[in-house]
Amino acid sequence: MNTVAALLGIFTMVIQLVIWIIIAQVIISWLVAFNVINTSNQFVRSLLTGLDRLTEPMLRPIRRVLPDLGGIDLSPMVLILGLILIQRLVPALVFDIMAG
Repeated sequence: MNTVAALLGIFTMVIQLVIWIIIAQVIISWLVAFNVINTSNQFVRSLLTGLDRLTEPMLRPIRRVLPDLGGIDLSPMVLILGLILIQRLVPALVFDIMAG
């Protein structure tokens, strides 16, 4: 039982890390869009590219399903809500299976 709890703790931490990566990507993309930071800076460009490469495979299927709202991209919010749902549902299901 302790092994299952430890694995679920690691699973929860990984999901939380992915959520923070998505939030960082959104904030940095806003800062670039409003010219607060400039992509001609090598560090900013590499950070933005790295975050895009991490998040784009998760966001692309959601963007295909969501309607086009012009300049508003709701896919990060949908992904974060889905990850929170998974983060709370999976441990509850595992503990129910273990108890039953």
